Amino acid sequence: MNESQIPPKNIVLIGFMGSGKSTVGRELHHRLGYPLVDMDQVIEMRTRKSIRTIFEKMGEEAFREMETTLLKELIDPTVPRRIISTGGGVIGREQNRIMLRQLGYVVWLNAPLKVLLDRTAKNLDRPLLHVDDPASRIEALMTVRKPLYAETAHLKIDTAELDSDEIATGILESARYFFAGHL
Repeated sequence: MNESQIPPKNIVLIGFMGSGKSTVGRELHHRLGYPLVDMDQVIEMRTRKSIRTIFEKMGEEAFREMETTLLKELIDPTVPRRIISTGGGVIGREQNRIMLRQLGYVVWLNAPLKVLLDRTAKNLDRPLLHVDDPASRIEALMTVRKPLYAETAHLKIDTAELDSDEIATGILESARYFFAGHL
């Protein structure tokens, strides 16, 4: 295998909102010292708008385009070691799924509906859940997204019964084997 085929040693976290991507990303950052790129935070910083405001003023499609643009920037061979926490819907575009796998080791953090509802219930920054029946909305989105998460991920971790320390330990052990197999 030549050097251009070796995936960068990024760890990319995907999963539904409330699955723990930001929390686990911070834990991995602390353990490895790799820079943490929280895609939602980067987009908010660049636009000087909250995700909610972007959805309200510019629409979901504009936000998704910002995600795709950011992914293209992250595929930078000079920065081969980062923790990347994505937005929950980033996997909706095929080109994004391809780029995510090019970025490194992709981990799907999964949680059941009740856990996602509990974790997102009080957060006003979840524009897709500002509906009369958030549970039905989550179920509908998960029906569409689950096969896309599965297609994209190298590893799936069910986060409901684990804390961020346990999840990070599992990711690091699995990532070590993944990257060793690509040398």
